Amino acid sequence: MSPVDTTAAGPAWSDPNRVGRHGRSELTGHGDRGVESKRIITGYGFWIYLLSDIIMFSAFFAAYAVLADATAGGPTARQIFRLNYVALETACLLASSFAGGMASVAASVRSQLWTQIGLLVTGLLGFAFVVLEVREFTSLIAAGAGPTRSAFLTSYFSLVGLHGVHVSVGLLWLGTMMAQIWVKGFRPDIMRRLLCFTLFWHALDIIWVAILTMVYLMGAG
Repeated sequence: MSPVDTTAAGPAWSDPNRVGRHGRSELTGHGDRGVESKRIITGYGFWIYLLSDIIMFSAFFAAYAVLADATAGGPTARQIFRLNYVALETACLLASSFAGGMASVAASVRSQLWTQIGLLVTGLLGFAFVVLEVREFTSLIAAGAGPTRSAFLTSYFSLVGLHGVHVSVGLLWLGTMMAQIWVKGFRPDIMRRLLCFTLFWHALDIIWVAILTMVYLMGAG
């Protein structure tokens, strides 16, 4: 019998790595398109960061769930939460996220004017959210319900305050993005940064919905 010609095209079992004629493995996921675009790679990498951030928030949520009833004779959630005030905060943040989405659409068609308007509205609504949250915190502290009053209030201020810090950092990032787009235009690297900011801002919305449900609605109910 003649030896098997391993270089000739044959059945799948003769080429276990599926290298093919051009020496390119079919198992890499690249195929004929090659490596994915920088935009996709950047978005994927930033999602990994967001997942790490969500893990951190999960720890704060777990602490709040454990300490929600540890009021030490102080005020309870039902006594201090004002749902109408929280509804206004929620409306500002959700509307801000919608405006940010519209800004991304405007950027995709390279409209400088509407991109700047969308980002400006996003920032103003996000700033209004931060102001409302600071006023809520100061009113609670003035009423003797500060973070040192009980374990419940410590966990509440920590969780909601952590989210507020993220929104504040996002506003600084937003201002930087507006300046870069205005000066440098819609360069590919600027568009990738805008993609990351949009993902970050929408993730804050998701976290806030969880806070609204677990902290405010369940606490007031």
